[in-house]
This record gives sequence, C-alpha cells and structure tokens, in this order.
Amino acid sequence: RVIKPREELVKEETEIRVTAAGSVSAYISRAAKLFNEMDKSFVTITATGNALTKAVSTAEVIKRRFKGLHQITKLTNQQIEDEFEPLEEGLDKVTQTRDVACLEIKLSKDPLDTSDKGYQEPIDESLVKEVDEEELTKPRGRGDGKGKGKGKG
Repeated sequence: RVIKPREELVKEETEIRVTAAGSVSAYISRAAKLFNEMDKSFVTITATGNALTKAVSTAEVIKRRFKGLHQITKLTNQQIEDEFEPLEEGLDKVTQTRDVACLEIKLSKDPLDTSDKGYQEPIDESLVKEVDEEELTKPRGRGDGKGKGKGKG
C-alpha cells in the first residue's frame, strides 16, 4: 500500500471527529468542555465509514445531557482512492476507489434553519438529565480498580 501525504485539514475547535476506535464517553466529555468551559453555542460531530453509528450514539447522548439542542444532520459520500505498490518487480501499481459515507451532525443551543431537511428540534426537556462536570469525568462501572482478578485464596 502506498501511503500518500495527507492534506492537512485544519480542524475547527468546535468539531468533534469520531473514529471507530475512540470512546463515546471521551467525545461527550469534549462536548461538555466546549459547551460549559469554552462557552461555545454549537458543536459539530463528524464521522466516516465504520464510525457513523458511534457518531449517532454520541449525538444522542449529548442531546440528553444538554437542554434545548437543535440538530441538523448531513449525510454525504466521499471517494477514497487507495494505491497499492506491487510486491514483485515489473508489476503495475493497483488503484482502488471506494465510496465512504460521511456524517456531520451539528448540535446548537441557538435555533438552526428549520427548513433544512436534516433538522430536528430539541427533545422534550423531561428526557434531558443534565450532569455536572465532576459526574462526567469520574470513572463509572467496571470493577473496583484493583487490577486483574481476585486470585484464588
């Protein structure tokens, strides 16, 4: 596989890029930091390929943590070209083009364009459970933190 130099895309500070490997709780903590500490009025969650489901989960959890978030969802396609170098001499390079789905979810405290086809109004406030900063950062679940197993005896 030929590794091409990546075009450096400048990531906005309000953007949360979801990857298939990242944890939803880390993305939620980032959103909390943007909304509370940095006093931003919106966040944009972006994902491609296998990370789409994680991005949707992240957006749904964020909507249930902060009151009155308007949402606009955009689904697009992106073409990615992979180039493979032959292992043996004398063979040609192989290029493969694939389409990858891209998702962009904008969550905003301010009202957004209601005529947009991806617009969703804020969910009912009875479904929102606002959580303070300490609760978001404290670890939850999964044992008592004493390492591997209890041993025998």
